[in-house]
Parts: sequence; C-alpha cells; structure tokens
Amino acid sequence: MTNAKAILLFAGAFGYNVLAAQTTLPLTDLSFFKSPGSTWKLAGDVKGDLEKNGVLTLTPGTGVLANITDFNNPGQDLVSNMQHGDVDLELDYMMAKGSNSGIYLQGRYEIQLLDSWGVVNPKAGDNGGIYERWNEGKPEGQKGYEGHAPRQNASRAPGLWQHIKISFQAPRVNSNGLKLEGAKILRVELNGVSIQENVELSGPTRGALGNDEVASGPLRLQGDHGSVAFRNIKLTTYDKPRPELIDLKYKVYKGKFETQPDFKKLPPDAEGSSVILSSNISKLENEFTIVYTGTLRVKEAGDYNFNLSLLAGRGSMTINNNVAVNVGQQRGRGKVTLPAGDLPFQLIYSKIFDFAKPALGLAIAGPGIREYLISDANVASGDPIDPILINAPVNTILRSFMDVDTVRVTHAVNVGSPSEVNYTYDLDKGMIVQAWRGRFLDATPMWHSRGDGSSRPSGSLLKFGKPIMALQTLSSPTASWSFDTAGTGYRPKGYILDASDRPTFRYQIYNAMVNDVTRIMDKNEGLHREISVVGAVPNLYMRLAEGFKIETSAENLYLVNDKSYYLRIDDSGTGKAIIRDSNGHKELLVPVQSKISYSILF
Repeated sequence: MTNAKAILLFAGAFGYNVLAAQTTLPLTDLSFFKSPGSTWKLAGDVKGDLEKNGVLTLTPGTGVLANITDFNNPGQDLVSNMQHGDVDLELDYMMAKGSNSGIYLQGRYEIQLLDSWGVVNPKAGDNGGIYERWNEGKPEGQKGYEGHAPRQNASRAPGLWQHIKISFQAPRVNSNGLKLEGAKILRVELNGVSIQENVELSGPTRGALGNDEVASGPLRLQGDHGSVAFRNIKLTTYDKPRPELIDLKYKVYKGKFETQPDFKKLPPDAEGSSVILSSNISKLENEFTIVYTGTLRVKEAGDYNFNLSLLAGRGSMTINNNVAVNVGQQRGRGKVTLPAGDLPFQLIYSKIFDFAKPALGLAIAGPGIREYLISDANVASGDPIDPILINAPVNTILRSFMDVDTVRVTHAVNVGSPSEVNYTYDLDKGMIVQAWRGRFLDATPMWHSRGDGSSRPSGSLLKFGKPIMALQTLSSPTASWSFDTAGTGYRPKGYILDASDRPTFRYQIYNAMVNDVTRIMDKNEGLHREISVVGAVPNLYMRLAEGFKIETSAENLYLVNDKSYYLRIDDSGTGKAIIRDSNGHKELLVPVQSKISYSILF
C-alpha cells in the first residue's frame, strides 16, 4: 500500500488467531485515498466542543485524519485506493457533538458512527450499529430494513477518542460474479465491548457505492454528515488461498492406548475415506483411536499456526513428516514453516477418558489467512459456562471483590442504574475506582461453582487508576500523595440509601465526617459527585484525577488520559485546581474546605 508500513502480526484478534500482513496507515499524507475533498485534513491533534454542534479544532501536524464540515461545506466521502476482501480493521475515532459518519467495508456495508452519547436503547442508526438496507419501492416507514442495533450503547462523549475493532468477511463470489455466500460482520468491538457478532448481510446497506456484491472493494469513510476524526488506522488483510485436505483416509482402532503403538502393525476395526476431519466416523464413545492420513495442499509458502483440540483424549499431528502439534491432554498448538505443494499429513486422536463425548477440531491460520476450521464443527469447547449476568432495571447495589488491573478491591460496592451508567466505589479508600456505560455486572466468577467472590463490569469501562485515598492533608501542594491510610484516622461508616435506593457513602477522616454522594447526570452524560466535610481539616486536598496526560479544555473543564474522559469542576469553593507532575504521571488536585462537587463526563 502507498506510504504504508507492512509488518507481520501473530496475535489474537477478536478471538481469532492471526498470521497475516498488517498495514498501519502513517497519515503523513492523503495518498492512500482517491481524490480527497477539501474538507479532509491532516492534523497533529484534535479537540471537540461539548457545547457546540459539529466543532472540531485542529492542531497543526500529522497522524490524525479529520473531516471538518459545516452546513455550507458538507464534505464528501473518502475512498481508499486499496481494495480489500476479508479484513480486520482497527482504529480510533472522535465524533464532534451531533455529528454523523460511518465506516463502509468494501464501500458497501456501513458500520454507523454517530454521537450517541447517553442513549440507553440504541438502534441500528446509532453508534456501532450495522446500518439498514433500503428499498424506495416500499411504503413510507418500511423502506429501511435489516438493520442491526448494537447489543448495548458503549459510546463515549463527543470530543473523546473511541476505539473500534471490526472483523469482516467478504461475500464469496464465483468467477462469473455470482454470489455464493453473503458478507458477514464477524465481530464489532466498541470501546472494549462486543456489540455485534456473526451477522450475515443479505446485501449492501443504504448509501453503498454499488448494489452489486464483489470479492473486493475499497474502504470508505463517510464525510458528508458532520465533522469526525480518525487515527491509528490498522488493516489486517486475508486474501491468500486456504490449505486443503485431500485424499483423506482413516482407520479406527478399538482399545485404550495409554502409549502409542505402531498402528501399522495393528489391524483396524474400521477404515475408509472421508471428505473432512471428524470424530463422528467412530461408532465408539470411549477407548478408541482414529488415525487420519492424507495430503495437505498448501498454496502459499510461509508460517502456519495450528490449533488442535481432542476432547477427553490425546494425540498428535504430523505434516511433511514433521510433528506440528502434540496434544498431551485435550488441546495443543503449533507453528510450522511449510513450503507450497502437496504435503503428507497424519492426525492421531486417542479417546481414553469417558468424561465427555468425542470431539475433534483443527483450526489453521497462515500468511494472509484468517483462522478457520478444517474439521467439522464438532469441536471441543471445554467447559461451557452460562454467564451469570446482573442487569440494573432499577438502581441496584452489589457488594463483591473487584479486580482493578493488578489490584483486588476487597470492599467494592458496585452501583448500577437503569440509565446504564454504573460505577464501583472502594469503601477502603473513599474512591470511585471505575465507571462504565452499558450493562451492569457479570457475576459468573463470583457465583459459578465455588466462585472467587469477584464480579466484572459488563459495559465500556473507564478506569481511574490505582485505588488510593481520595482525601488527604498535604504539607504543601507539591507534597507526595500517600498510598495508605496511616495517620489519617480513616474509618468507613458504610452507606445510607435515599428513597430511590441511591447510596450516600460516609466515612471519618482526620476526625471529620465525610458525606460522599454520586448521582447519574441528566441525559445520562456521566457521574456528578459531591463531597461535604463536616469539621475543619487544615490543608485538606482531594485528588480528582490521575493519568499520563491531563490537559485543560475550558475553564474548570479537563481532559484526562489522552481524551479518555472529561472532568468538570462544578463547585470548588475558593480552592483552585492544580495540575502537577507525580512519578512520571499527572495529578489533578483541589484544596477542600467544606464542600466540593465535580462531574465525570464520558
């Protein structure tokens, strides 16, 4: 690709193994795109405006692609020179307030980008939705059809960076252009939350470059509905032919083989040929071995990754007379460099345990090849667990352990709301340690089997750093913030509930009583927190935020961690906020007399 740096990536992408060419667009110029319109610009940074529709302000430089539009200059779409088929796309984007854009795979299938801040029940036209198809011949109100809403709203506020991952499978067409299989959105992950999965599309969505379906097409960014910015654009393409298994034969041996015998010297109990690897060719449930032999036809030389699962058994796989995977118990992985050509293949599956039904699965990933099953779908799935999910149709509180990065918060209070804005409060520190938008909790690790006492947020998560005391006295504004409660006299006093079951947390510190109230903001924009201190405490400060970057956006409004969230100081009394350096990070502090209130907007 023009002005693009190609590298090899071997990692997990959306649950798939990847061994493919990845391209990162440097965004030092616009040569990747065809005839970019005047509204598309390069910038070093960009900033939104929470109050004004359509406003993004650019800082000179490169690395950010921005579309700056208004009613007089609505802009046009940006179309790539490159053509893609199967692809994984990953990027950051920022919506201006009230703005609308979209990502069109192959120029035909749109993932909607929209300022959907605060929406509780998103539709197909909201952020992360798969946009509707369209038929002008239908009656009014029925023209749009087959749109797919995101599972939940994981969107952030305008002017904040959002992160999206899209895994797309192109339609399958023959040499005459006849569609054999529809396009699929395998997965969309927005801000760390899976919002679309395994969605087959019957045809192009509204506004497509064409209604025909093709093996490859351009990447297209919508530019005629509002200001939007992009950065860190990465594409991983899968355009190489898959290996095939041919001349596949099998032999079945009855018996429990703790060690592998020389099967060439044993008479099989059954044998034959097969079109696919499967455990179903054996009529036995336990104590048997299947030996498959055949040819693996490799069309593209390179490194291949194999994932072999043999439920309740063990075995091995050999390719080109070399062991590719050994399975000591149920599962094994291997990476092998293979030449192009027809290579001898052997797979052995010994079913020796009786705790599960037979299942054999083999998946392959290779250069330019997304991981795929080369066996049937009767694959070992381990110990499937139905997740134990807790929704919050009303204000809901659940006590649990909560893991915040490497720290286990043992006295966590999780507060959920029907507005789908939720947070975790650490009773040991008087700190909100995280907040999230979307569904409430996954309590599977706490309640499945014996459990470990912990739960997990189910939505788009925002972390506020290592749990640490929210209030402390400092000898000066530059004094270090302590990581423990020694000398503070800290005593948690639990919480009381109001008539709507919303908590007010209470604790003692420095012989003063603190009331800590957090409420969901109007329009579900985030959290509003008010702390009041009953009793005089000299030189008392509150640590409002910590991160690798804190910048001023407007008066009393701050952007934290490279525009991950806004923090707005609503009432600090006579105290003035301080941004200071601390061990390579930034801290936002404010002196506290009797009361302080601030909002976290995300």
